[in-house]
Amino acid sequence: MGRAPRITESGTVYHLLNRRVMRLPLFEKDADYEVFERVLGGSLARPDAPRLLSYCLMPNHWHVVVQAGERTDLSTWMQWVTVTHTHRWHSHDHSAGEGPLYQGRFKSFPVEQETPFLVLCRYVEANALRAGLVERAEAWRWSSLWVRRHREAEMNRCLSDWPVERPRNWLAEVNRPLGKDGLEPVRQAVARGTPLGSERWRIRIAGRLGLDLTLRPRGRPRKA
Repeated sequence: MGRAPRITESGTVYHLLNRRVMRLPLFEKDADYEVFERVLGGSLARPDAPRLLSYCLMPNHWHVVVQAGERTDLSTWMQWVTVTHTHRWHSHDHSAGEGPLYQGRFKSFPVEQETPFLVLCRYVEANALRAGLVERAEAWRWSSLWVRRHREAEMNRCLSDWPVERPRNWLAEVNRPLGKDGLEPVRQAVARGTPLGSERWRIRIAGRLGLDLTLRPRGRPRKA
């Protein structure tokens, strides 16, 4: 599981991810997705909450992209989100006391603004399209892409402006395959908690957030 930052740095963008234990279904019907959206939206009123930039809810996991504020504490905020959602999920499913809902602590990694941020948001908002759940990314009801296109949606008021300008052809970009060069860095960041961005930025932010180990190659070092 990816290493979470030891501290939360104001102004920094983070990708957050968690999934159902044993990869079992987390959302099976519209009401399940709606419950999580209400929990997520309600959590943003907390003093330790970040600004919500993008998200996508998938059948057995979710992705959230946020920007930290001066009082943000990602660990305590995420704990509130997952614990509250777990209680409501079990209550709705009449399964209280039947074990954990999530596989464990959430995964996270910081993201450099500008191009890496846009690549990440393309990755997040195109999740359902890549999984073959829809023919067009904007058709997936449970994502920030759909919400921004339907301004009357309740979650629209929960979304904050991006720290960079959204390209005018954003919809076309999200529906265009990201390609290996775009996918691999994001997938590595998801797997290891590695900062996503340019080499210089990754080294600098890893040092500040205590993520130096995520930049080291895996496996035993070669013998001299």
